[in-house]
Amino acid sequence: MGACAGSEPFALRVLGDSMAPEFEQGAIIIVEPAGVLEGGCFVVAQHEDEYLFRQLIIDGNRWLLKPLNGAYPTLEIPGPQAIKGRVIQKAGKHRKDRVYYV
Repeated sequence: MGACAGSEPFALRVLGDSMAPEFEQGAIIIVEPAGVLEGGCFVVAQHEDEYLFRQLIIDGNRWLLKPLNGAYPTLEIPGPQAIKGRVIQKAGKHRKDRVYYV
């Protein structure tokens, strides 16, 4: 993949219920690889050998991935290098169903 293609937004389908109720299973999210990272934003990150969709919590020097569904654990990542992109939109079938996270 070229340098330009690596910075283009991409779409992913949400699997599972770890981000419910805001993001139901099957929802489509748009991810911006070069998005600005700040606490509270939604991100796709690598944790061990998995890619996870979670809410980013920055607590001092700690970078945490928090699920919206309390049945799942909050996980710590080494820092911004584990983040693969920031979620900028939840797509919907109709324009009124779209939500932007910028």
